Amino acid sequence: MSNSDWFTVEKIDTHTYAISEYGHWEHVHAYLLIGRKQAALIDTGIGIGDISFVVEQLTQLPVIVLTTHVHWDHIGGHGLFKKIYVHKKEKSWLENGIPGLSIKQIRKDVFKDLTKPIPSSVRPESYYPFKGKPTGVFQDMDVFELGTRKLNVIDTPGHSPGHVCFYDESTGYLFSGDLIYTGTPIYAFYPSTDPLELVKSFKKVAHLEKEVSKVFGGHNEMGLDASILHEAGLDAEWLIQHDLVKFGTGTHHFQRLSVQF
Repeated sequence: MSNSDWFTVEKIDTHTYAISEYGHWEHVHAYLLIGRKQAALIDTGIGIGDISFVVEQLTQLPVIVLTTHVHWDHIGGHGLFKKIYVHKKEKSWLENGIPGLSIKQIRKDVFKDLTKPIPSSVRPESYYPFKGKPTGVFQDMDVFELGTRKLNVIDTPGHSPGHVCFYDESTGYLFSGDLIYTGTPIYAFYPSTDPLELVKSFKKVAHLEKEVSKVFGGHNEMGLDASILHEAGLDAEWLIQHDLVKFGTGTHHFQRLSVQF
């Protein structure tokens, strides 16, 4: 199987693409945003195939990689690109790995329940998540200029300490990583997650509803309408009122979102 077969490319608009790995149980998405001067790739997927090969078919512009958060399913292809940016709180994770997460567990999660053959060049027993120094770090309210497109960094910790969303001013798209997605629970039950910070981030993005046209998460359904942000705010309030924002309270299901603490 080739890299082209592993990835699915979907055109969102004339200058925006989703690059997805539907053969993996997490249905992971990376997003390519093409500006006038350069392009940005938001996350790089699992690392099973060569995502740079797919990107090169879509643009010849210089590409920077912007990281929503440093988990193995979003940084797998980072090593294929020259310019990588990450939140300052997760710089050490990118360089050294997530503390306490074994390579045995990572490989188990990467290669379980696959529904498509993996590229012939991939060997599960030699898979390692990317580790390396970023080109630079960012923080809340930083802006990346692509030429005709501005991407605003919005701190949304909880799922991880340095998790961010990227807001594209030109389209109104919010790329929400693992803060907002439907279909499966949003995780905040690991030692490296923070339930209280997660619900605070829900409330933060709820205020963006009027500015956002569509929400593109890191997994499952893409192009959610902006009302999902309002829902997240209401869900956060309900969780707080019922004293459920803490480890061990289980999985909580709402209209479209679900959260696991």
